[in-house]
Amino acid sequence: MNKINLTIQRKAVYEVVQQAFDHPTAADVIERLRSNGHNFAYGTVYNSLRYLTDVGLIRELKLGEAVSRYDARMEDHQHIMCVKCGRVDEVLADVPAEWMASVAKETGYRIEHAHVVLEGVCGTCASKTS
Repeated sequence: MNKINLTIQRKAVYEVVQQAFDHPTAADVIERLRSNGHNFAYGTVYNSLRYLTDVGLIRELKLGEAVSRYDARMEDHQHIMCVKCGRVDEVLADVPAEWMASVAKETGYRIEHAHVVLEGVCGTCASKTS
């Protein structure tokens, strides 16, 4: 395995993603770095996010939005996204084995990994509309 090269910038970016509970976008990461006293160039932050994703320290999430979000939780889990405000939460319930077998049979694929993104309305948004 190659040695991971965590520069000061990459370490700072990694810490922001690791401490986040909201699956931040690159813009969120930049904003949080600035509030922590760091003033990295946009390119540095984007390159750091790409590097951290490539070496497997974080995961890039494309959840049907125009922008990627980042997650430092690497064990298997799913996500649920509010269609009103864009909030993203983690879902720790397992993907049903019967469903995976049905998908494999229907498609002819040997499924290696599942990432399910559920969509709905979060409690905060639901309470605003009632």
